[in-house]
Amino acid sequence: MLFAQVVTESYFVDLSAYPKWLVIAVGTLAAALIIWIMIKLLKWTLWLLFFAVLVGGLLWAGYVLINNQTW
Repeated sequence: MLFAQVVTESYFVDLSAYPKWLVIAVGTLAAALIIWIMIKLLKWTLWLLFFAVLVGGLLWAGYVLINNQTW
């Protein structure tokens, strides 16, 4: 009987008391906020990758120049 109680209990949030337009508007704003945060994180990641490639390439070129290496 204990297992039957666990299955019937639900942790779903009931939004039927709110107007549909409000639920849709808040959901849209929440989704837009999450997408905006993801865009910012992607932008920072791309800048970090750009500078890592730039610094890495310059350090590699300096190493080759100092050690007089050829292909």
